Amino acid sequence: MVVFVLLAVSAGICVGLSRQVNGRLALSGSPMQASFWNHIVGFGALTLVGLIVGGLLPPAEADIPVWAWFGGPIGVVFVASGSWLIARIGAANTALLVIAGQMVTGVVLDMITGAPGNLLPRVAGVVLILCGMALTNRRPGQKRP
Repeated sequence: MVVFVLLAVSAGICVGLSRQVNGRLALSGSPMQASFWNHIVGFGALTLVGLIVGGLLPPAEADIPVWAWFGGPIGVVFVASGSWLIARIGAANTALLVIAGQMVTGVVLDMITGAPGNLLPRVAGVVLILCGMALTNRRPGQKRP
């Protein structure tokens, strides 16, 4: 279990770092250019790893639904919007809002698919993330409305 936790934390660190790098790249051009180069370089890296390790192509008998191929275009929106946002609202706010969006999507998908578990802790997690964002945006001496 510890290995899985460390792998997940490492993946989160990579996401945070890639947002910063893409945000800097977007400042030199546009979010679309940053997304384009992110995906081109990522494609090259994945191709190299795939050629070394193997397993890039799905088995011919794989029954893959059409909607399963939309991860790429969704990733383009994710990278381009993250590149644009990070320069405008900062790394912490971008990360918190992205995580909040992921949590909301996860809760909705769990409800739709009937995943086991209690819904209340998941909703509470989303609320806590949004509270965290509110705290990071609070300035010293700022009065409450």
